[in-house]
Amino acid sequence: MSATEENSINIRFCGLCEGLMRWEKEETISQLSRVLEGVAIDLTRDEGLRTAVGAGQPTIWPNLRSLWLMLAEKVTTHQDDEPTRTVVISTSRFTRNLVAGVAKNQENAFENEPELRQVLYAYSSWAASQDPGSLPVVRMVVQTLSNMVTTNESLMSCLWQTHMDLPEEQAVLVRVLSLPDPRAILSILVLLVNCIYDSSSRQALLVKTRIGVRICITLLDRMTDLHDAEESSDAGKAFDYGYHLFSHLFGGGFAPDLFGNLKVDGEVIVPHQSILLKLLDSYLQSSPSETLFSGMTPMLITCFFKLSQYAVGAISDVVDSDPADVAHENGIRTAPNPMLPKACEALVLVTQCIASIMLASEATHLQGEVWPLFRESVSSHGRVIAEHTVELLQLLDIFLPKVNFGRPIPRPGQGEHQYSVAVADPTGFLYLKRDLVRLIGILCHEDKATQDRIRQCDGIPVIMNMCVIDERNPYLREHAILALRNLLEGNRDNQVVVHSIQPSKTSLDELELPCER
Repeated sequence: MSATEENSINIRFCGLCEGLMRWEKEETISQLSRVLEGVAIDLTRDEGLRTAVGAGQPTIWPNLRSLWLMLAEKVTTHQDDEPTRTVVISTSRFTRNLVAGVAKNQENAFENEPELRQVLYAYSSWAASQDPGSLPVVRMVVQTLSNMVTTNESLMSCLWQTHMDLPEEQAVLVRVLSLPDPRAILSILVLLVNCIYDSSSRQALLVKTRIGVRICITLLDRMTDLHDAEESSDAGKAFDYGYHLFSHLFGGGFAPDLFGNLKVDGEVIVPHQSILLKLLDSYLQSSPSETLFSGMTPMLITCFFKLSQYAVGAISDVVDSDPADVAHENGIRTAPNPMLPKACEALVLVTQCIASIMLASEATHLQGEVWPLFRESVSSHGRVIAEHTVELLQLLDIFLPKVNFGRPIPRPGQGEHQYSVAVADPTGFLYLKRDLVRLIGILCHEDKATQDRIRQCDGIPVIMNMCVIDERNPYLREHAILALRNLLEGNRDNQVVVHSIQPSKTSLDELELPCER
């Protein structure tokens, strides 16, 4: 790289800017844009050239500033046309390549951030998004913003604070996330992940400010849309980046804050909270740092009590009512209210999260800190998690029939047509019994106090009733047998209860459960 080459780029760029500022006929604009694209390509060759161009003479920065000011004015005054888009893309590419990895260039170019934001706002509107020609502009401007701050801590903090403080109607990050274009979503997610990576202060702004929470809500919606995308596609990559973003928030200990800020007054659970729980469940199964467990435990305990009590109340309304007073559809009891399946779906996720934390912390120094919280925390009704779980299982044993070979299995004394709508539509109820039984088995493992509590609230018979095959609850029988084993181990009183029931085909010997002779 020679001084002549550096000066050549500076001279060429300044000349191009003078021509573009005059904004003559369309053919001339197109020619100048093509030359600018060539200059941008030259800058990709090495960092040394970018550094030299940024510091060289004639200086490029006043001309670049004038160019962005002119382009922002054009797009914000609705002078958008094909030549304008072409120049915006060319100027963005030049700026993006010029600042890549060069801190001084990033600092000089950052004064143009308000103009880039204005351009991004204009091209991310609903009307503009209906024109496919707007999407390449959005992608390129987002990439420019990303390169302008990446690895530059002070600029990232400035950009982040600026966007978190914007009025809601000007939240361009939310607008871009809402676009029907996976490539644009991927570009903005790269920027978001880079900004919050290893920064507790920026993560806090994302989950606690009004704009930050809106970004999270919009992204949670997009995660649902992107979930089934091909892994190698832009949509699949966008999903991965979205998951990484939430993983950083979980790793920073912000799951409780975000979950709380997603709530809606008067609702037991909302869809965005359920999606967040799905992501948290996946995160906890990926062997995260055990140091996070203590912070998540109170949130999960509160959620469990709230959801289980809601489910108990809703199911009791049906179970305790006169069958003649309950609406039916094709001979099947209807669900007591439309929120019950959603609450049960969320309860499954919360139960899985609790199980993951307890199992991951087992045999570590955290077991003595985390396990007692799950075993001994008391709800507003004065009962622990194990007691609430038993109560719900007792109702579910009535409300949700076991299904084998596609047909419900009647309970003794129950009419053939007294089953809930969950038989026809299991949405929300899948795995509920299985995961609650699994939780019982973990809670009572080598803990006599919990074993006794479960016996005292008549939990043993309902666990024995779960020692069956149920297509809606895979491995229910196996988890029930393990739970029974943990309930009986070292507990003579519990063994006596099981002997007194004298179950057919489920004796202690046959199931190989503990039995003191």
